[in-house]
Amino acid sequence: MEKMDDDWRNNPKLAGMDKSKLDMLQNMAQQGMGKSPSDLLPFIMSAASQGRKSGLKFDNNEINAIIEVLKMGKSPEEAAKLDRVVSLMKMIH
Repeated sequence: MEKMDDDWRNNPKLAGMDKSKLDMLQNMAQQGMGKSPSDLLPFIMSAASQGRKSGLKFDNNEINAIIEVLKMGKSPEEAAKLDRVVSLMKMIH
């Protein structure tokens, strides 16, 4: 299994985020490794509901920062698919 690089945690866009949120994202990112953008939608929805159950709430700025970080290192096609997945999630929410 591919190992996720922790460098994303040092991204300035995530600088103000709570450590418990970053830990949850780390766990989610490792589980999501290798998933295609279309497979990520149900995965992200499930992770978001788990986060809410454990009392973690992400504001829009945090969500946007996370998405930008997720897109790093992706091809333009993968980044565009991720944007579409995010748009779908926002319509559902």
